[in-house]
Amino acid sequence: MNNCSDNDSLAKINIPQEAFDWYDEYAHGDIDRRTFLKRLATLGIAGLTLSTLSGVLIPDYALAEQVSFNDPDIKASYLEFAAPEGHGKGRGYLVVPAGVSAENPAPAVLVAHENRGLNPYIEDVARRLAKAGFVAFAPDALYPLGGYPGNDDDGRAMQKTLERNKIEGDFAGAARMLKAHPLTTEKLGMVGFCFGGYLTNQMAAMLPDIIDAAAPFYGTPPQNPVADIKAPLQLHFAGLDKRVNGYWPEYEAALKAAKTDYTAFFYPDVNHGFHNDSTARYDEKSAELAWSRTLEFFKQHLS
Repeated sequence: MNNCSDNDSLAKINIPQEAFDWYDEYAHGDIDRRTFLKRLATLGIAGLTLSTLSGVLIPDYALAEQVSFNDPDIKASYLEFAAPEGHGKGRGYLVVPAGVSAENPAPAVLVAHENRGLNPYIEDVARRLAKAGFVAFAPDALYPLGGYPGNDDDGRAMQKTLERNKIEGDFAGAARMLKAHPLTTEKLGMVGFCFGGYLTNQMAAMLPDIIDAAAPFYGTPPQNPVADIKAPLQLHFAGLDKRVNGYWPEYEAALKAAKTDYTAFFYPDVNHGFHNDSTARYDEKSAELAWSRTLEFFKQHLS
């Protein structure tokens, strides 16, 4: 169950759009925490302290658990995998629906995190997928550095030290492992958020014979040629996300030129990260609509 009362209380706080825009800059490393907080302090919102305002913008992962790791319908564990194109070895969070076995496999979905490692929100997304009947695997790009450190600031700083092509190599290794896993069918989907949205686009182009369906959330276009994509795409964008949306016209033109099977959804009046239910950027209506579309998309193309 979603922690609706806490998220409702966040939604009732009238936060100016500038604060969300500054948080986006901070979350993507364009400004540091000190600058972010200094800017927030200039807003002077009546009835809100700087601590309260920053507190609702910065993720509180206690709010993000929709499916417990103890849920009897799933089984969660951590799994290492070979990543010869990346750091040699990776590790991630594997969640399997109850009743799935080598004799009764299920389609799989690879989950790609944001720019700060495998945090509790992304682990919960993997559990949500397993609850819906998919074998889900969420790699941690920070594994070569010891794994997600328990807070986003350190995680973000750690991930910035890693070469992007090495991270992509790690996720490629994870995709190949999951495709061949004895508990999975031959069908593999991928979903990712923010940097993970980029990775989802990139893996679809980089591994066209591995990825069978891809659902990037507010992700930038792939570095590999768009024409290489064979999988159907379902793309989700936040209406207020000027940074990512600025890439879309050129990306869409390339998809059309390549005759790629794609559907793009824009959710009006919501911010980048609207699916992440641990911050005030979360928009319940848009998040639930986007997620229901994603599950139906995977059911359609991975069954």
